[in-house]
Amino acid sequence: MDHKSIAIQLFNETWVLIDQKNRTNDQDALMIHKAHASLYHWLQIGTVLHFQRGEWLISHVYSLLNLPESALYHAKRCLQITIENSIDDFDLTFAYEAMARAYKITNHELKNKYLSKAEDSLSQIKKMDDRLYAMSQLQDLK
Repeated sequence: MDHKSIAIQLFNETWVLIDQKNRTNDQDALMIHKAHASLYHWLQIGTVLHFQRGEWLISHVYSLLNLPESALYHAKRCLQITIENSIDDFDLTFAYEAMARAYKITNHELKNKYLSKAEDSLSQIKKMDDRLYAMSQLQDLK
């Protein structure tokens, strides 16, 4: 199996765990490991967009597990990659969403700042289905 296949498989397996209700502590740990491993394999053969999305996924996992320090570390990396590489559309909105989600527990003011940036960026998402999905995810942060 090659890096790309493994990265995709681990990304998808992470989403299965994200969607699973009532995960065990071992499943939570496995979700963290799979997200990190997916990014590791993308770092071997991917593009900056893969790196950005990998950082987003890791941040999302840590946010779900109420681990704000780790969530924020990876959200900041996601946003930095996004800005430095002029990544826009869906991925720009979700870079701001990652920051808002990471701050949700620790800093209400910064959560609202990044949530506002995410909402402001919605209009530049080209596909309406993507825009509607992003809007639904931002609703969860209100």
